[in-house]
Amino acid sequence: MIVDVLSPKERLKKTLSGEAVDRPPVICPGGMMNAAIVDVMNKTGHTLPDAHHTSDKMSDLAYDVYENTGFENFGIPFCMTVEAEALGSTINFGSLECEPKIQKEVFPSVNDVTFLPAGTIENCNRAGAVIQAIYLLSEKHPEIPVIGSLTGPISTAASIVDPMTFLKQLRRERELSHQVIDYVTEQLMGYAKLMADNGATAISIADPTATGEILGPKIFEEYAVYYLNKIADAVHELRIPVIVHICGDVRMVKPQLQKLHSEILSVDAIVDLKKLKDELNNTPTMGNISTYLLEFGQPDTVFKQAKHLLSKNIDILAPACGLSTSTPLTNITAFTSAVKEG
Repeated sequence: MIVDVLSPKERLKKTLSGEAVDRPPVICPGGMMNAAIVDVMNKTGHTLPDAHHTSDKMSDLAYDVYENTGFENFGIPFCMTVEAEALGSTINFGSLECEPKIQKEVFPSVNDVTFLPAGTIENCNRAGAVIQAIYLLSEKHPEIPVIGSLTGPISTAASIVDPMTFLKQLRRERELSHQVIDYVTEQLMGYAKLMADNGATAISIADPTATGEILGPKIFEEYAVYYLNKIADAVHELRIPVIVHICGDVRMVKPQLQKLHSEILSVDAIVDLKKLKDELNNTPTMGNISTYLLEFGQPDTVFKQAKHLLSKNIDILAPACGLSTSTPLTNITAFTSAVKEG
């Protein structure tokens, strides 16, 4: 059994900077990869959807997740709708069992987008709760990393513009599409800066709409890589590392993935992480235990899969994608304990 010699924050920061560590971190960044499961909420009494709206409830639930799951970070917010709500879309905030979703995009097409003033996201109430929760957690628990989670620029744009129309317009209305995504990106950069200024250890960007399967290599590079890098470069100016998560089968966009400016790349369970890491010239990788396995598997199977990932020298162990809120706590703790035992 490995005896920890680093705090969780030290371990994550060293890993993201390419330094040697005692063992890989095991984390769940928040946002799309939210670990506020029903088992934890029922156990502690801090619940969603209430914790989406106030900093004290949000920070309490983030601590509950850390304390009960074994994940070595605080990850907030608990959904992917904060940015879209601030930019005008209608949100269904869900329930204890169901995460918030976009109920109605505010614009039917990129031609109709109204460009709101800079700072619109960070000035909305719910983003303010996220920023204050980051501050509270970082001040109270300085040894635990706080990960501020952003919805990526393509996914945020597809959350304020009807997504089917938006995806067609990426090809048919390139100039307007760039204007809209650049507008969204600037808003996200301001939000990320406030996260960093208030104690975020790292910024995680999940962009599930920006997959190679949906966009194809050329559009992926033209839009996803360009705007993800714009955010990453802005965050790096603040001396904060960046995690990028790309969903789906990434085989068709492997050359483009090498152009991302993030410290580490997180991918879905369908991807062989060891093979990907080798093919991308030892690019640091994160993941990618199946969330289906975590929800429906048995703890011993989860434990064995975690050990298998450890044997592949994956840099950070984490769920491969968004966790179901019905994921059993016993399976999550099987995963995190396997990593911690080495």
